[in-house]
Amino acid sequence: MWNYTEKVMDHFLHPRNAGDIPDADAVGEVGNITCGDALKLYLKLDPAKQNIVDVKFQTFGCASAIASASALTELIKGKSIADAAKITNNDIADYLGSLPEEKMHCSVMGMEALQTALANLQGKGASTAACADSHAEHGGAYDPDGLDRVVCFCFSVTERKIRDVIRANHLTKVDEVTHYCKAGGGCGGCQDEIEKILNDMRGQAAPTPDDAARKCPATPPKLTNLQKMTKVQQVVDQEIRPGLKADGGDLELIDIDGDKVIVRLRGACAGCPGAHVTLKRWIEAKLREMVSPDLIVEEQVE
Repeated sequence: MWNYTEKVMDHFLHPRNAGDIPDADAVGEVGNITCGDALKLYLKLDPAKQNIVDVKFQTFGCASAIASASALTELIKGKSIADAAKITNNDIADYLGSLPEEKMHCSVMGMEALQTALANLQGKGASTAACADSHAEHGGAYDPDGLDRVVCFCFSVTERKIRDVIRANHLTKVDEVTHYCKAGGGCGGCQDEIEKILNDMRGQAAPTPDDAARKCPATPPKLTNLQKMTKVQQVVDQEIRPGLKADGGDLELIDIDGDKVIVRLRGACAGCPGAHVTLKRWIEAKLREMVSPDLIVEEQVE
């Protein structure tokens, strides 16, 4: 389904620096497994607290999320804090030889985890640091609290994050914003709001409701049953099963009945106490993200 580079596949199948650091000097955690992706980054510094001597990560997500996290650790290991702070999501993508545009949000998640860890290292909470940095960048022109309103409820994306990814990556279209931070990729109901933010940052007037309806339909095109079945099978085979297999588990697609996807967990996943969390907060979330927000995943127990 996705055209991954050899380096992406290498870092996905053989991730570098996976794990945790119990006595880490700083930890950065971003994402939400209910939305399909989460990343926790651990930093260990030298005695002078100037250089990163060790870094580990734990992630819950797709091949691109694992590869991006692995690449990030390789980029910052051995670097000074000052140099690590300059790493952007584009540096992560470039290191991997590029990512599919639809997966750029994974590199953004890596950058955010690093920024959060560095902010915690400096004794600032992640949200406080982000507010301060953004507020300073705009010379106080924006109300920090106002920018923390949630625009995309499907993936809990705030206006601040949308503006940050637009600014950092020079985005101009709603679908580009979706690729970089997922906003607008669920039910589509927030796409007109994203268009207004884009226009505001371009200094243009916000679109009228009629214009927004033409440019940003509230509901994505409905898939035919055949298209839905094909996409579900592709996502299961290419995005979900590899992650389960990496932990000794697996999944079998049993049937698709309308919006109901029936699966059977195999291997270490079968009978696991956390199976329901895996089923709903990752498998179902991933299928809703990549196929249809209406999908419901149910387990068939042998």
